[in-house]
Amino acid sequence: MKILTVAQIREADAFTISHEPIASIDLMERAAKACSNWILKNYGNPFRFVIVCGNGNNGGDGLAIARQLHKERCEVEIFYLKVSKNNSDDFTENLDRLSETNISIHQIINPNDLNFDLHENIIVIDAIFGSGLSREPDSISAQLIDRINLIPAPRISIDIPSGLFGDDNSENSYAHVIHATHTLTFQQPKLSFLFAENYSYVGNFHVMGIGLSHDYIAVAPSPFHYVTHAFAKHFIKARTKFSHKGTFGHALLVAGSYGKMGAAVLTSRACLRSGVGLLTVNIPECGNEIMQSSVPEAMLQFADGKKNISGRISKGPQSETEYSAIGIGPGIGTEFETAQSLKLLLNEYAGPYVLDADAINILSENKTWLAFLPKGTIITPHPGEFDRLTEKHKTSFDRLKTQREFAIKHGIYVVLKGAHTSIACPDGTVFFNSSGNSGMATGGSGDVLTGIVTGLRAQGYNPQAACVLSVYLHGLAGDIASSVQTEHGMKAGDIVDNLGGAWNMLEEK
Repeated sequence: MKILTVAQIREADAFTISHEPIASIDLMERAAKACSNWILKNYGNPFRFVIVCGNGNNGGDGLAIARQLHKERCEVEIFYLKVSKNNSDDFTENLDRLSETNISIHQIINPNDLNFDLHENIIVIDAIFGSGLSREPDSISAQLIDRINLIPAPRISIDIPSGLFGDDNSENSYAHVIHATHTLTFQQPKLSFLFAENYSYVGNFHVMGIGLSHDYIAVAPSPFHYVTHAFAKHFIKARTKFSHKGTFGHALLVAGSYGKMGAAVLTSRACLRSGVGLLTVNIPECGNEIMQSSVPEAMLQFADGKKNISGRISKGPQSETEYSAIGIGPGIGTEFETAQSLKLLLNEYAGPYVLDADAINILSENKTWLAFLPKGTIITPHPGEFDRLTEKHKTSFDRLKTQREFAIKHGIYVVLKGAHTSIACPDGTVFFNSSGNSGMATGGSGDVLTGIVTGLRAQGYNPQAACVLSVYLHGLAGDIASSVQTEHGMKAGDIVDNLGGAWNMLEEK
């Protein structure tokens, strides 16, 4: 699913109106109906709906929703504020249509009108400002937003929380922004919804399909995409009847150190669950018994005879074809010997790499080594690791710009882990993930992802497919795990245990 700019969504509206063709007021009615259906399904009676509108098209959506909810015998009350000098045509039309109902409508003219009479069991619907807002609310509109945020009730924003910008909020002080419980947005998610600092305003967002022109969306240029279940599914390679273990590649994982063998166990188990044919794990000798008992399917390669040298690599690939892909980093430490081993490996082997955790931390201390990374290398930092590798960032939007530039400059794939893990590709394309939950914010979760990505690369998936599919599978396994363990009770091993179920869900017809 493409993520379009606010300007592009406006163009998509206009294109749909002229080419479907459909009247603007009827397209608004369709959008409002999608929202009303969601609201009725998730709330409905016995709640009372307080709908707060501006006098633009977002307010027109709010008025249409009010009428539709009233038709379903919901109790509705409307408050509206003239946020601009003139009403939009569709707002005026919807205001006229309300004259046929007995809905209470109150115009907010001065601050004294902000003292709403509140009752129990109310739902507030925010339709003050739409996605076209380009400056912060001021005067009475700012006071209105502040008043709504004080109401102890669920808040549903239509299209976008009032006061939030759709794309870049770098210049937004966030002084007056609706704190929505849910945001019902139209056709595509807004870019700003995918950044951590905006979650307290957006809440949980839901994309409402409203029939905007597929022809326009198909040709609209955008580097940003939102990975859906259907999109992730199409990357899966079929496994044929006469395949054998050699068909699905041989992965090498360099992981673990004294006291951190759990990282090697988790990443190895995940790699095997990805479907790889053969797995060798390079570990310090002190981890032998742990690995043999925890992951009997893996072959072991020992770093050296010293028990507490962290992940030192004494035996790399003997040839370019010995391993299909190498994953390195989980729990290896950053000691001098380990760093030098990584440098040596990068100079000796030009095949597919997945670098995570301590491998990235080593690169952060030796940034000239970035030149050694083969094109198509995948790195999987969390924001702190990425900032150490590049620079400190004030906002997620700024970090996204650096992420894209970094991927393009070095010809690599940057998987920036988070609630909507973003994958920046060397061509500037960015994919945001849609699966996963807060239960995955636990130690070892990243090690699991490294194992999956390495396993898919070893099976011959191209870097983009390996990244997109791995991240979605990782999140989907976490979603399955949370349904049993809850988000509070999850641990990283639960993600591994549910990878089979995630594959099953993706492969269902």
